[in-house]
Amino acid sequence: MPAFTFSRRFFLQCAGAAALAPVGASASAWPSVTVHKDPTCGCCSGWVAHLELNGFDVRVIETTDLNRLKTRLGVPFDLAGCHTAEIDKYVVEGHVPAAALKRFLSERPAALGLSVPGMPSGSPGMTGDYEEYDVILFGANERRVYGRFKGDKEV
Repeated sequence: MPAFTFSRRFFLQCAGAAALAPVGASASAWPSVTVHKDPTCGCCSGWVAHLELNGFDVRVIETTDLNRLKTRLGVPFDLAGCHTAEIDKYVVEGHVPAAALKRFLSERPAALGLSVPGMPSGSPGMTGDYEEYDVILFGANERRVYGRFKGDKEV
């Protein structure tokens, strides 16, 4: 069997790839997301796939006790969505588009988190006609529309 020899080009390609690889960090530029969802929910899995396609590293915890978790994390009843996620010190409730989450994480506002109340048709993870919906920023003393979306695009 002939011995394998390294070409100069092959060596430089490997060295360049190694130099670009992150050291001691995940490949994602964004913090990891922990999603708490009901084991039977398909739209939650669709939202997880949406986040992963947009560069997030996602860990899923299946639970049938989401209401207790939402209460513990401070999600207001009227802002409740289908699933609840934690990312860094923030809460993400419902079908929040990755674009809104990326902007939020870049800005790091003094807030508890973001919410898409209910389950708007056509929002990330949901099927059906695309309807416009609000992403709400919420905290102890603040609640405001953070963005208006149709599907996963801001309008």
